[in-house]
Amino acid sequence: MTISSRYQLGGWAVLVAAIMTMIATSCGYRVAGRGSRLPSDVKSIAVPAFRNETPRFRIEQRLASALTRELIRRTSFGVTASEEQADAVLTGTVVRAGSRAVAFDLNTGRATTLQMEIEAKVELVEQGSGKVLFSNPRYIFREQYQIDPNIEVLFEEDEAALERIARDMAQTLVSEILENF
Repeated sequence: MTISSRYQLGGWAVLVAAIMTMIATSCGYRVAGRGSRLPSDVKSIAVPAFRNETPRFRIEQRLASALTRELIRRTSFGVTASEEQADAVLTGTVVRAGSRAVAFDLNTGRATTLQMEIEAKVELVEQGSGKVLFSNPRYIFREQYQIDPNIEVLFEEDEAALERIARDMAQTLVSEILENF
């Protein structure tokens, strides 16, 4: 193969890559998390503390806080706790929270891994019209965590697992609200 034919092949490769790039950008592809299916007049969202129907202490505050952080991080909406100052209100209720053993030590029969499960219902409602912009009556998230076999160590991993669930739930919810996945 001569040098000029190599340059021709290289030129064709560049041309094909350029055409593929133009096709991909003209077909409606966009970066996930940057679009919004919300009405253009919604500029601010209130995220009041969720209701808690479980015996788990302050779980509703963690979920609302994670949602507030995620909305601030990923959107240009103003975020507030005050419903009167917002164009839309994101409400939620934690309906179930619990843990169960999913793995055991074969020698002692003690649980080694637990799975935390949180179920919530959420709804985003436009303030002026009362129109429901987003609703999911059965959000379920799970997180597994290890139990330290050392009895002297009383570090509870469930709090860290709860933080991970709140973060994951917030990321998923914001994506669904923005992109209608």
